[in-house]
Amino acid sequence: MKKKQNGIIELEEMEFFAFHGCYPEEQTTGNKFMVNVKVETDISIPAKTDNIEDALDYVKIYELVKKEMYQRANLMENVTTRIINSILKQFPMITKAEVTVSKHTPPINGKIKKISLTIKN
Repeated sequence: MKKKQNGIIELEEMEFFAFHGCYPEEQTTGNKFMVNVKVETDISIPAKTDNIEDALDYVKIYELVKKEMYQRANLMENVTTRIINSILKQFPMITKAEVTVSKHTPPINGKIKKISLTIKN
């Protein structure tokens, strides 16, 4: 029986300029968003073969995130859920996933750097 070796792959601070938000100014002027993705998967086979075909291709994860980030949403709950669902659907070998979307300088009447939402499966 093969021993599994779980690994965590993180894609950190992916930056996008998108038009998510409920307010008209957010939908017309846009905003900077940062996305972090953390996934857990069995890495025992690619660790042995050193072959990308056996591994979880993080470039494809980035492309999924990019696609969802450029599809407008009113709420961060919507876009964050779409991202995690897309990743889990595309990569059934992922055993755990966590996605955080952060909106920089949100339209709040006060000093705030960003607002973030994290979803875990």
